[in-house]
Amino acid sequence: MDRFDAMQAFVRVVEAGSFTKAADTLHMSKTTVTQLVQQLEARLRVKLLNRTTRKVNVTADGAAYYDRAVRLLTDMDDAETSLSSAAVTPRGRLRVDVPSPFARMILVPALPAFHARYPDIQFDMGVSDRVVDLIGDNVDCVVRGGEMRDQSLVARHVGDLRICLYAAPDYLTREGVPSRPQELEDSHHRIVGFLRTRTGKVPAYAMRRGEESLTVQGRYVIALDDGNAYLAAGLAGLGVLWLPDYMAKPHLARGELVPVLQDWQVDPMPMYIAHPPNRHVSAKLRVFMDWVIELMQEHAPVIRPPVKR
Repeated sequence: MDRFDAMQAFVRVVEAGSFTKAADTLHMSKTTVTQLVQQLEARLRVKLLNRTTRKVNVTADGAAYYDRAVRLLTDMDDAETSLSSAAVTPRGRLRVDVPSPFARMILVPALPAFHARYPDIQFDMGVSDRVVDLIGDNVDCVVRGGEMRDQSLVARHVGDLRICLYAAPDYLTREGVPSRPQELEDSHHRIVGFLRTRTGKVPAYAMRRGEESLTVQGRYVIALDDGNAYLAAGLAGLGVLWLPDYMAKPHLARGELVPVLQDWQVDPMPMYIAHPPNRHVSAKLRVFMDWVIELMQEHAPVIRPPVKR
């Protein structure tokens, strides 16, 4: 039995809550992970996990051993990354999750420069707008827009997205140009809805013009939970969109979108990069987070103070 592999397998089972998910994130078979944990229990002569057909629970002894194992694995990682070669050239695999439009339009196009700087870092990148279980899915960090609701995460406010309203020329020709936000709710006008995966609902937007303020929900023909599909629906003329500048810019230049209700303002959307509180910030994770901050400074720098948490 490799004690390091067994310890790592046990930690992942505890964090993932199942042998199957732990095996997936470790790129091992479920049988291998099960055998490693069983061998570890035999060596320690204690029961670390209670297994049922539906879930896995850690025992009292297992919880105590988990805390020590996490510290030991972190110390081992520190020892490796403190070596001069590892410190100068961070290496290894990073598991990150980012919004789909951000990946397509900002992150992935800039990756060749990052790879040239850090050729030994390998990415497993989830590209989605879903809520990710960082610990259960063994994700090192996420980039997310909107206020951070999960107070357990270590989050850094890295930028703000300026939000404006847009519509396709075909939509405006067919339905006319809205002159006030209320028309998105009480007339023939429609929005494209963006579904929040946590709630399954389309959010309302707070809008301001001087001293006047209101909240607009809007009525929609279609609501989607993916940013790229949301944009595609707007380009197809299915309704008015709330879009960050970086998503709208290339389509404005090509005449595929037109700004509407320009005298009304929408609060900017904060962008965060976050990681689990018990996740060691390795050299590879640190340089990736620093690089994301550089990108945000170029495309959407912080324009308002971070929300107190």
